Amino acid sequence: MLRIFNTLKGKVEEFKPLKEGEVSMYVCGPTVYNYIHIGNARPAIFFDTVRRYLEYRGYNVKYVQNFTDVDDKMIKRANEEGITLKEVADKYIAAYFEDTAKVNLKEDGMLRPKATEHIGEMIKLIKTLIEKDFAYEVQGDVYFSVKNYNEKYGELSKQNTEDLQSGSRVDVNDIKRSPLDFALWKAAKEGEPSWGSPWGKGRPGWHIECSAMSNKYLGPTFDIHGGGQDLIFPHHENEIAQSKCATGGDFARYWIHNGYINVKGEKMSKSLGNFFLLREVLEKYEGKVVRFFVLSSHYRKPIDFSEDELNQAKAAVERIENSLMRVLEKMDERDSIGDHLAVESLAKALEESKTKFVAAMDEDFNTSQGIGSIFELIKEMNKFMDGTSLDAEGREVLTAASDFIKEAIIEVLGVDIKVEKKVGNMTSELVDFILEIRQNARVERNWALSDKIRDRLGDMGVKIKDGKDKTTWSI
Repeated sequence: MLRIFNTLKGKVEEFKPLKEGEVSMYVCGPTVYNYIHIGNARPAIFFDTVRRYLEYRGYNVKYVQNFTDVDDKMIKRANEEGITLKEVADKYIAAYFEDTAKVNLKEDGMLRPKATEHIGEMIKLIKTLIEKDFAYEVQGDVYFSVKNYNEKYGELSKQNTEDLQSGSRVDVNDIKRSPLDFALWKAAKEGEPSWGSPWGKGRPGWHIECSAMSNKYLGPTFDIHGGGQDLIFPHHENEIAQSKCATGGDFARYWIHNGYINVKGEKMSKSLGNFFLLREVLEKYEGKVVRFFVLSSHYRKPIDFSEDELNQAKAAVERIENSLMRVLEKMDERDSIGDHLAVESLAKALEESKTKFVAAMDEDFNTSQGIGSIFELIKEMNKFMDGTSLDAEGREVLTAASDFIKEAIIEVLGVDIKVEKKVGNMTSELVDFILEIRQNARVERNWALSDKIRDRLGDMGVKIKDGKDKTTWSI
């Protein structure tokens, strides 16, 4: 039974999707005015893992994550770089994909809508809110009336309207009816990009963008809405208010928020200047290490970012890869008399690891405990390989244990580990590359080079066999 901590209810709840076997999920994506930092990478990696686990459990997941490609920061960046808003967006969206590909985000089947491509949907929602008396226009701006919604505003962030009225985080504007009211549409200013609307030229407010896109792709009520903890208020609080009032739906039924990445106890952010760009971190650490680092803590807890933590993640990834490499090498041994009790012990450890892994992930996506269950199995697997000769039964169980570890680590957690059997001082990947060079030589009828490669590989213990369509090799 999958249980999720629902921010809206403030507790862990059993997850029951709207449609059996299907999950609809919207996650707030980046504002594309800069390269993403490691703090931005945390929700991208975590919610990608949520999607992977839901699919592992048999759900068909419809996953939407947007790009905010129009807002004040975007406009400022365009002016600083002397380029258009679209050029800024295109530049940093391309950079986003370049960076996140290295941490193995699963893009297949993803919907990644851009805000600027949904202006019509936003205008339609705003018109509906005005018609229902939940919004009003002043001098070309349109604001949502919190007073007219009132009853549950602050429910997600656990704040009441009286506290918010005097709160320093609330923008004060003389033309608004209340300091709590927030912009749905902003009248055009000179030099800013704008679109035509019933209220004159202007551009959308930030909050209405996600409401319009989630409604278009998932409908007025969907299963999961996710994002960073910093989005709870005001962004997600405002999304709830305007979406429920405009559509009459329940909007998101489960709210999931990941915690911060901290540097020396402070939240990492561009405003504090203590951030590390993901691409800078990836210059020193592989994407699989960064992803493992993010998933090694429970998603709701803060993570301390440091080289020590990344080096620990690197060592853990290497331990997994080395153990799986040992399995490949162990399989090269000739069959011998096995140890039935040792095989039974490993089989038991495998089943326990499977159970613990699913139980951990079912309990609010506890990747930390899930990883712990994998290392328990690795310990037993290494113990088995140290002291046991292989027979058919042993090969079967050892293969099953190895396959489960790869499934859990690579497919579910998305940590793209590499397991290469060594051939002398080479990996199997390098052998394949050498044979590719040899095949090119054969196509070019360079028989001398082809034979030289064959003979040299033979000296190193690699026997090759040329078939009609391809060349195979063995030790």
